[in-house]
Amino acid sequence: MREALRAGRPINKIMMIRDSHSGPLQEIFAMAREKNIPVQKVERNSLNRFVAETANQGVIALVAPKGYVAVEDILESVQPGEEPLLILLDEISDPHNLGAILRTADAAGVHGVIIPRRRSAPLTPTVAKSSAGAIEYVPVARVANIAQTIETLKKKGVWLVGADANAPELLWDARLNGPLALVIGGEDKGLGRLVRERCDILVRLPMSGQVNSLNASVAAALLVYEVVRQRRKAINHEGVSGN
Repeated sequence: MREALRAGRPINKIMMIRDSHSGPLQEIFAMAREKNIPVQKVERNSLNRFVAETANQGVIALVAPKGYVAVEDILESVQPGEEPLLILLDEISDPHNLGAILRTADAAGVHGVIIPRRRSAPLTPTVAKSSAGAIEYVPVARVANIAQTIETLKKKGVWLVGADANAPELLWDARLNGPLALVIGGEDKGLGRLVRERCDILVRLPMSGQVNSLNASVAAALLVYEVVRQRRKAINHEGVSGN
């Protein structure tokens, strides 16, 4: 709630329990008043009836749905001197995974996340909660076809790196610099055949245990931060070379 207010997300009205004395609720109340958002005080049973299937902490907001953006908008948001870093999700169906990936994307400075319209978790309240507020800051594009979107990105100069358990190259050994889009497959089957074939390179994570795969959000985090590490190393190397 506080992240939505800070980010300036359109809110029609806030409903709050009548006896709201806790610090976080008072902070939300003050922020809403500052932004001229109506706050309605109600009894807790009324609030619970209004959101019977969702846990609440004494406050709910009636908001406009989180809007999707176009892939072009994500690319245009990249600042001069930066190189694009995107995450493409091939049929991630678990909203908790999507939320966790958005949280990682925000923390690592990813420019945007791309999801397919079909067989994928959309942006929902569960995703928002799992993202811990990151949904307000990470642009999400929803496309009709991930494989076609890959081809579009290639034409824009973006290099596609797919995570695949059977890839010949380890993540650590791959050169992950330049404009990149990391492609993460679904929880059960990984990357689809067409998506896998369209990736420029495939990389895998080293697995030494008895379980042959990682949670999709964990795999995404490891990939993203390896890119961040390599980019940081390249910048530091350039700085040393220039002295």
